[in-house]
Amino acid sequence: MAFYCYILECSDGSYYTGWSTDPERRLVQHNRGTGARYTRSRRPVRLVYVEELPDKVAALKRERAIKALKRPKKQKLITNNVLQVQLDEPGSLKKSTPG
Repeated sequence: MAFYCYILECSDGSYYTGWSTDPERRLVQHNRGTGARYTRSRRPVRLVYVEELPDKVAALKRERAIKALKRPKKQKLITNNVLQVQLDEPGSLKKSTPG
């Protein structure tokens, strides 16, 4: 089973960081208002960063590390992300290297 750490950009421009085994499902939950309390009043949200990790412990550690970053560092992480998120259609999370 894969685990992911992700960053959402909220409608007010803020970032929300979380972890999941299925980032696309979690994105839908956030946009329905059944995700985190933080994102409920900041919808719609969009997925701007996803990082696959080997296990839950690693995902939780990475989430904590990203949450500790200042906004400019998060923006740089998103911009330079090797695993760019491309949502072509529901259920098809694609990862690609920047080109």
